Amino acid sequence: MSSEKASLSRGNILGVNVSATNMDQALKIIDDWIERREQNYVCVTPAHGVMDCQYQPELREIFNKSGLTTPDGMAIVWILKLKGFPHVSRVYGPDLMLAVCNRSPTMGYRHFLYGGNSNVPEALAFNLQSRFPGLNIVGTYSPPFHPLTIEEDSKIVEMINCAQPDVVWVGLSTPKQEMWMAEHLGKINAPVMIGVGAAFDFLSGNKRQAPRWVQRNGLEWLFRLFTEPARLWRRYVQYPVFIILVLAQLVGLKKYP
Repeated sequence: MSSEKASLSRGNILGVNVSATNMDQALKIIDDWIERREQNYVCVTPAHGVMDCQYQPELREIFNKSGLTTPDGMAIVWILKLKGFPHVSRVYGPDLMLAVCNRSPTMGYRHFLYGGNSNVPEALAFNLQSRFPGLNIVGTYSPPFHPLTIEEDSKIVEMINCAQPDVVWVGLSTPKQEMWMAEHLGKINAPVMIGVGAAFDFLSGNKRQAPRWVQRNGLEWLFRLFTEPARLWRRYVQYPVFIILVLAQLVGLKKYP
């Protein structure tokens, strides 16, 4: 385990231990894993990920056992700052993907894109390679919607391992991507798996991303709700409950192990 990872603190938000990190720290830790060939997975979590953990203890355990669980939403960043971590900044899935890809041609990193609907990972690969000349994407795969059989899963693992990536990007949305990474830790030979969810759609051009000023002010959830109300309303209806639970935790009315 790298000294930086070992010394990186986490803040308890409703029982989810979120890494008190920023983009520069996250990139250094990922570089270290690749150099050491140390297998880890990275979760990026906004408020709805923390809320999902309230009803799925197994998901909370996956977040808490990750190499990194980054503050993907501004609400998470603000809470960590209130908890005494002033250096924390947002480590947002799409931004993390761009930052790792930006340094990859120099570092020689190999990437595999796993997830997204049909043709999305291919479009994503094209956009990333156009943006970062020399970026080495060694494979793409859009998995079927049905639960994988043992045989299907074994073929996918073999396909990814044969491509010999350093980073496997997983775009299955929460909680599927976190469960997939935890299940495949030790099966996938790549040192790093990173679950980035909607980054596949945003960076491929399949869906519109919120403007930066909306993101900075913690309103991306509202932007996404307006653009996909039928799909996302169940996710964001939890946010008032999230605020109440966090306030109760901050003032000591409710404790989370």
